[in-house]
Amino acid sequence: MRVVELEARHVRVALRRKVTHASHVRTDTDNVVVRCKLSDGSTGYGEGVPRDYVTGETLDSALALLKRSDLAKQLDADADDFVQAVHLAEKLALAPVPGDDRGIGGNAARCAVELAVLDAFGRAFGEPLTKVTELVAPELYRFRDRVQYSGVIGNPRGWKKRLYPLVYRLAGFSQVKVKVGIEGQDDVKRLKLMRRWLGRKIDVRIDANEAWAPAEVAARIQELEPFGITSVEQPVRHEDVACLAEVRKQVATPVMLDESLCGPVDAERAVRGGWCDLFNLRLSKCGGFIPSLRLAQFATRHNLGYQLGCQVGETAILSAAGRHFATSVANLRYTEGSYDRHLVREALGAEDLTFRRNGSAPALVGSGLGFQVDPVRLDRATQCKESLLG
Repeated sequence: MRVVELEARHVRVALRRKVTHASHVRTDTDNVVVRCKLSDGSTGYGEGVPRDYVTGETLDSALALLKRSDLAKQLDADADDFVQAVHLAEKLALAPVPGDDRGIGGNAARCAVELAVLDAFGRAFGEPLTKVTELVAPELYRFRDRVQYSGVIGNPRGWKKRLYPLVYRLAGFSQVKVKVGIEGQDDVKRLKLMRRWLGRKIDVRIDANEAWAPAEVAARIQELEPFGITSVEQPVRHEDVACLAEVRKQVATPVMLDESLCGPVDAERAVRGGWCDLFNLRLSKCGGFIPSLRLAQFATRHNLGYQLGCQVGETAILSAAGRHFATSVANLRYTEGSYDRHLVREALGAEDLTFRRNGSAPALVGSGLGFQVDPVRLDRATQCKESLLG
């Protein structure tokens, strides 16, 4: 069994509403979708979400990197079973990006290829993506038949400031993340209001999206701690991340890295510098399913926690991959993803993977990603496509 076709697409998907946080405002998303076909006809799909303010990737740079990475040579091998296919996927390496000392400049692009390869071979050998966790990180493998996702509150206006938290409370969510650091907003007043309407039982954490300056970050966190926050995500710019070693001594709240945690170089620097308590693992940002597993293993070895995050604008392809990660990896502190119907106008799937009323969602059964891409919807969203095998 071998790869015979590999095709990359530029897919544009409109969002159902404007998404605002401290780093960006977005109304649509430009994603990379890769289709992989094997010699037996099995076909798989993968997705990456390039973000220049996270990994330095744009849609154009991701597609160009895939073209110059000689994937034909790397995939010119037979896989006799799923174990060999997983080894083939893990060894995938894109061409170096000049000036990329963190080794993250192709993570979204690599994620799209890796997931497509794993999906195709999973379908061919009758294995689900959860099997990858069992093979690669057996000490972390713990299958669950369902998962409960977090809610997210961004920057609601007017009456929605009360509606959103009340809906999460009445719907039975157990975790909610609140975006803070948004220009023109008073975080203390906002969080006080959110906590009042969410109630005291819901786990509330905050995400500053690099909003705060090093000199103010400790004070900003301290003034929000009375509202029972359980973590603060990426409070400073990546360039200032070293200041968090001192900040952690001044605050009681665990610090999570996101934009500053995209690969093994980042992880090693974070541990060496004492910059955080938690990693935010997002499949596209971290380079794929297997690299995210490796980061979870690294965190475990160094007594750090980790969550499964997601990117704004993920379609059902990444939602499905995230579901397999969430239902097979132990000790996830928080779980984000599967916002499909609530966020994107076209999730590209033949079925709806959106979480249910209280944030819960079942494990996906079946081989590969365990769901089918709708080719008509995919073609409708496709802006261009090209072969990656020459």
